[in-house]
Amino acid sequence: MKIRSLVQLTTVFLLSLVTVIASVAQASTEKPEYRLGQDSLVNAGHDTGYSKSDPVNKNDIHWGWQLGRFYVTDFTRAIQEDDGTVVFLKNVGDEITLWFDLEQDIDRLNDDDQLSIAEDKNGWDQHFQVSQQNFGRGMLIVKHTDYTNNSQTTEYRDFLAAKASTSAVTTVEVFEEGDYEVALDYEIRKPWANVFGWKPRYNHHNYQISFKFAVRNGNSMVFPFDVKTGAELTNASATTNGFRLDLAKSRYLDIDIKREVLNESGDGLAEDTRFNKPAKDGSEYTDEGTYTITVRNRYTGQETLKTIYVGSDDVLKAHAATGESIPTINEMIAEGATIAADGSIIPVRGPTIESDLGEASEIEEIDTASGEIGTELNSNDQRTVNSDTPWSSARNVVSIVAGTGVLILLIAMSNSLAKRRRTPRSVSPVDGGEDL
Repeated sequence: MKIRSLVQLTTVFLLSLVTVIASVAQASTEKPEYRLGQDSLVNAGHDTGYSKSDPVNKNDIHWGWQLGRFYVTDFTRAIQEDDGTVVFLKNVGDEITLWFDLEQDIDRLNDDDQLSIAEDKNGWDQHFQVSQQNFGRGMLIVKHTDYTNNSQTTEYRDFLAAKASTSAVTTVEVFEEGDYEVALDYEIRKPWANVFGWKPRYNHHNYQISFKFAVRNGNSMVFPFDVKTGAELTNASATTNGFRLDLAKSRYLDIDIKREVLNESGDGLAEDTRFNKPAKDGSEYTDEGTYTITVRNRYTGQETLKTIYVGSDDVLKAHAATGESIPTINEMIAEGATIAADGSIIPVRGPTIESDLGEASEIEEIDTASGEIGTELNSNDQRTVNSDTPWSSARNVVSIVAGTGVLILLIAMSNSLAKRRRTPRSVSPVDGGEDL
């Protein structure tokens, strides 16, 4: 019976552990959601190009209920700028997606047989300059403005009717960097009169839900490439050909570049800064010198430094490769040190000063909550919290539960064995004892 109880206890424990693992795994795979436009509903009049923005008051047919909700998923972080614009930061692998959850039956709005979404056959949008056309049962308008201030507007006609269909795709996926402005224009109709089901005429009302947001890459990386070979140049690299900057489509980074050369002075060779200026994607640099590239992401506060040497001067090559100052390198050369092909310094005595090739310098990220950049959002709008290591909490919970369960089993087994040893065996004829 003791063994049977132990087996039952083990079974219960294992089932509990499986349940915990499943629940934690499900929680760890949830994607963050951020809701947009929930307070933007306005009465846009009727046949005004959705240009009016009257508040929805208690006498309005749209009072007290909402059509649905917009939300964004698959981002790494959301911050809010001073003007209230929400900025979604993405990393490699993120595919930021805009969703709309329709919460109403478009033929029976707010459970009212008298209210339905109408087909707006002569709709147009004044703000977005959308020409007059059949909007269908709701028109979703998405305007994207890129880093050059070039805009493109995409129209999703009959949006609500498609959303009501189980087979329609009504998401807007894979947002690229830029600024976005979104509006959902729709028309609601209500019978002017209803005589035993006969509805000779309808009153129509236009409404609009609108919001703005921005998408930015979360990195602070720049990639220098040799202008002739096309090979990528890592930090502390040297080339005789020059290099070209590639931002890998991160268009909102602040990049500065400084060029230093060696000039003759009274004390020998010394640094001379020839320029320190902003750089841009695709810029090429072929003049001899040491180039220090500083990349800053204004939304995270993170900075990255890279140093590239162009030319064949050993002193500058060593300066770029090791970070040692020009006077220090000159002193070491005067004492007999030599410069290796990769820029390492080989002194007469002591260890070699190795090149920092490939190790980009990163400056710590500024706290976005300080207000210098923006406010990182942590409100009810963001429905789940994103974590860079979602399984870390899962592993901790499972480890604690598993350890506790094993400890319980060991204690139970130890107690069972101890009791069996303390209990004297009864002597019987079968055991070979005497028959009393």
